Amino acid sequence: MDTAELKTVIESLIFVSESPLRSERLAEVLEVEPARIAQAVQELMIDYEKSPRGFILQEVAEGYQFRTRPEHGEWIRRLNRSKPFRFSRPALETLAIIAYRQPVTRAEIEYLRGVDSGGVVKTLLDKRLIRILGKKDVPGRPLIYGTTREFLEFFGLRDLAGLPALQEFSELTAESSEKFGAAERSRFVAVVDTKEEESA
Repeated sequence: MDTAELKTVIESLIFVSESPLRSERLAEVLEVEPARIAQAVQELMIDYEKSPRGFILQEVAEGYQFRTRPEHGEWIRRLNRSKPFRFSRPALETLAIIAYRQPVTRAEIEYLRGVDSGGVVKTLLDKRLIRILGKKDVPGRPLIYGTTREFLEFFGLRDLAGLPALQEFSELTAESSEKFGAAERSRFVAVVDTKEEESA
């Protein structure tokens, strides 16, 4: 299979996949060396970035996925007649704590927030933004929580190393700002920053 054909087949596979498709899976399906897959995908990403299309090929959740351009968000919402997703303040606080401190128990979340967080944790579990990682090896063996691949996909992150440092929140991209909202973004920073000081 030459490079041109390989690229078109990769496009097809990514297009039909319901979730970000990992390069290892592509190599397995196509029976091609991982290095060739990596090169073909990089070429495709450059092709889509340069061409005036309404979508791009992006690396998210350790895989590849076609995504609409952020600047077209308003038109897409009009088509779907939907509003941008907004986090409630409790959900944002809880998600911030889990994202930056995972693995973390519900008791630790509640200590940092100062209020009961059972309902919020359940909501985040239902939305598949967090998951149960196991049980902590302490008396009572409480459940410990962490983020999911869906969390990475929602925020357009390749992996957890892609989480911005707290000082970078003021420089979030337009896409991220749209998802968080200015007030929510500042609250996210304040929650994590304050809790860092409390635990120091």
